[in-house]
Amino acid sequence: MVELKPDEIQVFDIDATALRVFLKALEILGGPRKLIEYRNLTWITSLMEASYAIVLSREGMKTEDWIAQFLGLTRQTVRNILRADPELVLKKLEGELQEKTPRAHTAGGLAKLAYNEIKEGRDSILILTHIMSQTSEALGIIWPVEVLRRTKGMSFPVERQELAERLSGMKIKDKPIETLLDRLSYPVRNPAELLKGLREAMSE
Repeated sequence: MVELKPDEIQVFDIDATALRVFLKALEILGGPRKLIEYRNLTWITSLMEASYAIVLSREGMKTEDWIAQFLGLTRQTVRNILRADPELVLKKLEGELQEKTPRAHTAGGLAKLAYNEIKEGRDSILILTHIMSQTSEALGIIWPVEVLRRTKGMSFPVERQELAERLSGMKIKDKPIETLLDRLSYPVRNPAELLKGLREAMSE
């Protein structure tokens, strides 16, 4: 059993770094509209999980077992993410976008590529920011992006009241956000867990 201690992951700003990697990966994909085009919104959660896995491995020096438990994934999934080949993923990306759910190595390859871009100082997300600010309709469709936008800068783990204040007024598939928040377990440890919890709450 891996003991997860909050103070162990506060050495660096994990949430902020993972979010930067996620946004850069989404930009590499072609932005939110690309996912809307293929109606494959499950990519967003997979990309967020991969972003966390890469950041925890590269900057947190965490093991596969630790990362798997922290993110609620299998060890094999984490291994596939960490061993993904970014260049190979880019070559196959167009075809894989048509799949409903991305394979772990695809999301991992994108997250790796995004992480490397950020480390080399190319983490501008102006295109994505423009799309998010100009297309309110798109934001309504890709609710995970709106959730991440509203919770940006929050200190995790968080309790229900803090999330309710940030997400006030949101509806996901006609369900008030408050109803979905009632179904989550608290505290929520990170943005990836938040997205996963909301997705599961929607299907209850």
